[in-house]
Amino acid sequence: MDARALEKALRERVEGEVRFDAGSRGAYATDGSNYRQVPIGVVVPRTVEAGADAVAVCAEFGAPVLSRGGGTSLGGQCTNTAVVIDWTKYCHRLVSVDVAQRTCVVEPGIVLDELNRQLSDHRLQFGPKPSTHSHCSLGGMIGNNSCGGSAQAYGKTVDNVRRLEILTYDGTRCWVGPTSDDEYEEIVAGGGRRAEIYQGLRQIIDRTMADVRRGFPRIPRRVSGYNLDSLLPENRFDLARALVGSEGTLVTVLHAELDLVPVPPYEALLVLGYGDICAAADDVPRLLEQSAPTQLEALDGRMAQLMREEGAYLDSLRELPEGESWLLVQFTGESQEAVDEQGHQLLRALGRGEDDATVAFSDDPAREHKMLRAREAGLGVTARPPDGRETWEGWEDSAVPPERLGDYLRDLKKLFADFGYDHPSLYGHFGQGCVHTRIPFELKSAEGIAAFREFLFRAADLVASYGGSLSGEHGDGQARGELLSRMFGEDLVAAFGQVKALFDPGDRMNPGKVVSPYRVDENLRLGPHWRPRSHHTHFGYPDDDRSFTRAVMRCVGIGNCRTHEGGVMCPSYRATGEEEHSTRGRARLLFEMLDGHADSAITDGWRSTEVRDALDLCLACKGCKSDCPVGVDMATYKAEFLSHHYAGRLRPAAHYSMGWLPLWARLSRLAPRLINAALDAPGFARLGKRLAGVAAERDAPVFAQESFLQWWAARGTPEPDPADPRTVVLWPDTFSTYFHPHVTKSAIRVLEDAGFNVAVPTRAVCCGLTWISTGQLATAERVLRRTLDVLHPWLAAGTPIVGLEPSCTAVFRADAPELLPDDEDVQQLARQFRTFSEQILNHAPDGWRPRPLARPATVQTHCHQHAVMKDGADRELMKRAGIDAHVLDAGCCGLAGNFGFERGHHDLSMTVAEQGVLPAVREAAPSALVIADGFSCRTQIDQGGTGRRAVHLAEVLAMGMDEHLPADYPEQLADRPEASTLDSRLLTASTAAVLAAAAAGAYGWTRGWRR
Repeated sequence: MDARALEKALRERVEGEVRFDAGSRGAYATDGSNYRQVPIGVVVPRTVEAGADAVAVCAEFGAPVLSRGGGTSLGGQCTNTAVVIDWTKYCHRLVSVDVAQRTCVVEPGIVLDELNRQLSDHRLQFGPKPSTHSHCSLGGMIGNNSCGGSAQAYGKTVDNVRRLEILTYDGTRCWVGPTSDDEYEEIVAGGGRRAEIYQGLRQIIDRTMADVRRGFPRIPRRVSGYNLDSLLPENRFDLARALVGSEGTLVTVLHAELDLVPVPPYEALLVLGYGDICAAADDVPRLLEQSAPTQLEALDGRMAQLMREEGAYLDSLRELPEGESWLLVQFTGESQEAVDEQGHQLLRALGRGEDDATVAFSDDPAREHKMLRAREAGLGVTARPPDGRETWEGWEDSAVPPERLGDYLRDLKKLFADFGYDHPSLYGHFGQGCVHTRIPFELKSAEGIAAFREFLFRAADLVASYGGSLSGEHGDGQARGELLSRMFGEDLVAAFGQVKALFDPGDRMNPGKVVSPYRVDENLRLGPHWRPRSHHTHFGYPDDDRSFTRAVMRCVGIGNCRTHEGGVMCPSYRATGEEEHSTRGRARLLFEMLDGHADSAITDGWRSTEVRDALDLCLACKGCKSDCPVGVDMATYKAEFLSHHYAGRLRPAAHYSMGWLPLWARLSRLAPRLINAALDAPGFARLGKRLAGVAAERDAPVFAQESFLQWWAARGTPEPDPADPRTVVLWPDTFSTYFHPHVTKSAIRVLEDAGFNVAVPTRAVCCGLTWISTGQLATAERVLRRTLDVLHPWLAAGTPIVGLEPSCTAVFRADAPELLPDDEDVQQLARQFRTFSEQILNHAPDGWRPRPLARPATVQTHCHQHAVMKDGADRELMKRAGIDAHVLDAGCCGLAGNFGFERGHHDLSMTVAEQGVLPAVREAAPSALVIADGFSCRTQIDQGGTGRRAVHLAEVLAMGMDEHLPADYPEQLADRPEASTLDSRLLTASTAAVLAAAAAGAYGWTRGWRR
């Protein structure tokens, strides 16, 4: 196949984005599974018709095709050496809704949560809800036959699909669904390829009818294999449902008509504690006999242990009752009384009471959500246990009859022991007999992979002996395709092959998955020949065995970075809709850069322009550090990459202008008024921005005429004794010192009012943030070491150091300890460095309280604070100050330090801001405070056309110390430096005069010389 000719034809004939570049191919080389195959290219169609055109072009070239949704598949369904069609960026419309019939028609790329959001006005929803509901697409759910916990009430995806519009590889396009005898005869009479397919399927089901009825397990969670049972006469020869779960191996789904269910208005959650997970499983049949829950989920003590060790979801764990394993039973209904009674009735039947230590009952949705989050967190929590073992999917999804679940788990544990796979967590959808786990397979050596293969075959035999299914919701793909004969027998597997040959005789639709599958130990993401290069790095990666490779491998493909709302991660994906600009996509490219595979699309290591371009739009917000279930820290990886990429080479201008900002800020003291005039004067500003690599659309921040340090020196405050318990060091960050000194002055007012003695370093100090964010890590290390020397007396005395700028505080709490992991002073500094709110709230003398303000406030938490320090102390301090705080859950502000100022980033920066923060600020009442501790956040709000100015919490508390606060726009009390238009005009005019005089002089001299 001529890949270049294929690319050319796709570009000419497909309305969409056609990408055969190394970066795109690397980003799509893996999904959420153990497998990896580099695609031929990627097509992102702008319309469904364009997607159909792409399939047609591929068919002309004989190129394999893989339709992809959220890319979270755990069985290898979404990785192949094929042309990947990513439907999620553009083909995500809710086409129509029929409220009376409770149906809707959707395009394949629509995300489940977004679909349900658009349906919410009708009080309708799509019933199945997998844990990836925030980013999984309906096309992917149909391909996989997804379920989730709500399948207890609503069934699998297959049970909720009414019709599908499909396209075969050879171009046959039609709607399919249940087929009556009359409809069948009409289709056959019409002739052509469609008739051939229907006749062929009828012949296959007629031949295998007895085998299908006997060989398909009648359990709630049979997802493995093709749905031949949907073709049985009693199931109305339903071709749509037969194609659900076929994983893109038979057809391309262009549209889907779905059944909808009412959103239950009331719910309650009952949590029951047990001695171990097997005992919990043993009790499932009794619970199902006595109740009809909407969900019946389970998690075990091992998962709870991992959460405690990782410090994750602790608020969820605190809500659970006593026990070593738990069943979470959810009820829904039309009234709260009826729902609560369902729970109480079950408790009476079990002989338990609501006051029992092993029982927790709640009809508070917020508390229920907390408890259910512990269960939904399973994959992320179990992926990277603190003991250093890597755990993997492969047998993460088996299902058995619920009444046999306890015995199955005991036998599965014995099988784990036989292979030395100790302590995998066991959890899942126990009400339907579905078990999730991650197992510490050794997938880097031939011996480990041989054991992996043997385990899978023995596990397949085990689940088959229980009348179960290899997969309960994740599908077969490559992970279980080879094992299907163990479950179904050779005759039914042969029938699957006949169905595949009927739809796709050339084996071009996602080949090697389900039918004629690759071996379970082929195409492994790691494998025995995976030999990544070792790398000397600047960061120490103390939580990753001091290995950049292991740090990059944190990403297991869950895809939470592809969510569209809530949390911070990942702003660049939310703005672009691009896999390559998600945390996962960047992690995939870094993995390819490690050069562990001979066929990697990335071949030039640290010098890779593809990796650089993907990281260029990373805002370094650190949202992934906290929001990613496995703690990927892309901001750190970006800094590491940039340090190597530009080693010994000229850097972008912005790295010198903004990367060295602390130095330029100190030099501004020579003539701040002149510098401000130059930065604001049209000609000077335009030229300066061009030379500095700054976006022309941005206004330069204004330097204060008097910096905080100048003010502090003039104040003449005696330096307190470092050993005095009332002494605190106020950190003079660049932003609060040279741009917004009113913030620092306000902090001193509040700290002194609270009884603290404030010290300020008189020698130059810096956290190195700007050098870190631009990847100038050797310089950052030198800066940090000089800072440690200055701070040594206070470090030795244990004096608290208080930070006002969240990004600087985050450096000392997270980045610096990773950059200098063996420096004990850095570790001590991390322990002594506190946020302003932490110091005031937790260490102010007894009896001190902030002055009451009684004001509403819209609050934007800085991304680095969200990721590293959290905002609990801020929330409590605002509460004590009488501030009715609306803390935004609107994501990153989009400026993100130097990012939004860099040339080429302005539009993306504003797109991110307009997705949440700026509209929220515009909606704030005039009387409300707008609080943002981060200088970047304040600047974005100031420059974002909101008509408001944001203030620091320290400024707000200082305002409370004054008697009168303006009724509206209280931020006017916060002093901010302003650019002088007059100074700018005078500078421009004087410069023009000098240039004119020089030109006149030159002209006169030239004329004289000519004479």
